[in-house]
Amino acid sequence: MNQLPGQARFLVVLDVDSTLINQEVIEVLAEFAGKAEEVAAVTERTMAGELDFAGSLRARVRTLTGLPESVIQQALGKLTFTQGAHELVNWIHSKGGRVGAVSGGFVQLVEPLAKQIHLDFFRANQLQIIDGLLTGDVVEPIIDKPAKATAMIEWARVLGLSQDKCIAIGDGANDLDMLKAAGLGIGFNAKPRVRSAADLLIGSGNLAEVIDLIGF
Repeated sequence: MNQLPGQARFLVVLDVDSTLINQEVIEVLAEFAGKAEEVAAVTERTMAGELDFAGSLRARVRTLTGLPESVIQQALGKLTFTQGAHELVNWIHSKGGRVGAVSGGFVQLVEPLAKQIHLDFFRANQLQIIDGLLTGDVVEPIIDKPAKATAMIEWARVLGLSQDKCIAIGDGANDLDMLKAAGLGIGFNAKPRVRSAADLLIGSGNLAEVIDLIGF
């Protein structure tokens, strides 16, 4: 998405699943295939850093094979923003910052969420859909742990910002590169590997607490 008018002071980049929103999107979609429990177990191991993200993503997406495209809109209706999300985004903009979201989830759901909450940037994986049906695959390239950091760095360059003006917020192992590359990495309801790597932690489930941590 394009830069807003005016010079950005800083950039905040959030993970989406279990950070910007309360749900894991792949699990919500898997409910329509009767595979939610199976997929949730794989997601948990992946976010703990026990499984390769790209491989586990493909395995989880395969459970969606043959579902009609209409499940995307149905799933979107089940998603809710995390407490304090709107407040945080509004505050960032009021202070001359920009905000983006990068997700191992799917752009078909992330894009409408991004528009709803007025994000400046977003990036996510793309579910492959042919003839109105989910094929059980994703379109390359995969947005994985390195790709999340790359997205943040690219957006910072668009804004003319150095990496030390970036703040990254995430909960799972696939956020680690992004958290390390940012000037400030915040673990939000973080898994153990993220808790040990993040600069700061928020355990309350309220994104508005980021405002006090950034402090301007």
